[in-house]
Amino acid sequence: MSDGVRLTDEQRLDWLRLIRSDNVGPRTFRDLVNTYGGARAALAALPKLARRGGASGTHICTVEEAETELKACRARGIELVALGEPDYPARLQTIYDPPPLLAVRGKLSLLAQPLVAIVGSRNASAAGVKFASGLARDLGATGFGIVSGLARGIDAAAHRASMATGTVAVLAGGHERIYPHDHVELLDALLTEGAAVSEMPLTWEPRARDFPRRNRLISGLALGVVIVEAARRSGSLITARMAGEQGREVFAVPGSPLDPRAEGTNGLLKQGATLVTEAADVIAALEPILGRGFDLPAQDLQQEPDEIPLTGDTEPGDDERSRIVSLLGPTPSAIDDLVRLSRTSPAIVRTVLLELELAGRLERHGGAMVSLV
Repeated sequence: MSDGVRLTDEQRLDWLRLIRSDNVGPRTFRDLVNTYGGARAALAALPKLARRGGASGTHICTVEEAETELKACRARGIELVALGEPDYPARLQTIYDPPPLLAVRGKLSLLAQPLVAIVGSRNASAAGVKFASGLARDLGATGFGIVSGLARGIDAAAHRASMATGTVAVLAGGHERIYPHDHVELLDALLTEGAAVSEMPLTWEPRARDFPRRNRLISGLALGVVIVEAARRSGSLITARMAGEQGREVFAVPGSPLDPRAEGTNGLLKQGATLVTEAADVIAALEPILGRGFDLPAQDLQQEPDEIPLTGDTEPGDDERSRIVSLLGPTPSAIDDLVRLSRTSPAIVRTVLLELELAGRLERHGGAMVSLV
């Protein structure tokens, strides 16, 4: 696995066969190649090794299966980049268990830029989504690519805000099994200036245990990881732990001690994570690592365009009500943000806020801000 050397087509096929064989993960792949001097010799040794280990039968990926996957990847514009090749992300190569083959769709050159990961709660508050969007937009404007996991909430906000400057979606499943499915359009949109990466087979359906595995790639690609919102038992905290183990910077956004979505981030701050209230905090920590400065652009006072369709209906449905309430928390949120993020009409948002207020669950603040009691 020498630096800067491209695999031949035959070697790439052997590597794909080996990593797709039963019970061969990144660490086992590395041990096999180092022991036997190459993927082809390791493939030949697999049946004997499995028998001696007590396995009654081990599936070894066939030439035909590997060729089918390679052909399907090329037809979809997906490149299988091998560990040690010039296009393989340099920072990812330094982690303990880098994927031998990384399936990349979109702008491969983005992976060579300095990257910052932004992750957080799927059930994000309006305040959390707004902060993640602003942070991703500011970091993107200074030259950082943004990495996240394509999940709902904070991840999606970070991707959308950095779409024009470059964002990387790290998938838990294969490129043909996007999760959540309703983010297929988001993924397609971000590929114009961004990229999607996966280590899984093309048609792999993500399972629960695949998400922590994906999280190590999110942190591994990045210089640092910003956790915007995270409950006490959150997948984002797994990403933060992995970032620390990989020697990455760990950042956390403080939140209200009354909001369960801030319990994990506030805990990270107690453990020594760098506090973030603006992009300048992230830049100040990363400039010494990169050995160069980054200038924040002048603040743009223009508001985001309103993408919300207006309707005359003021009777909220159960889904709309649930969506609006989930965006609220102890931290005050702007009513305009609730309208935009809930993707419903101002009239329906006002109705739900009235319902909450009459139930004694809503507090109103100056500047058209509201919070849950």
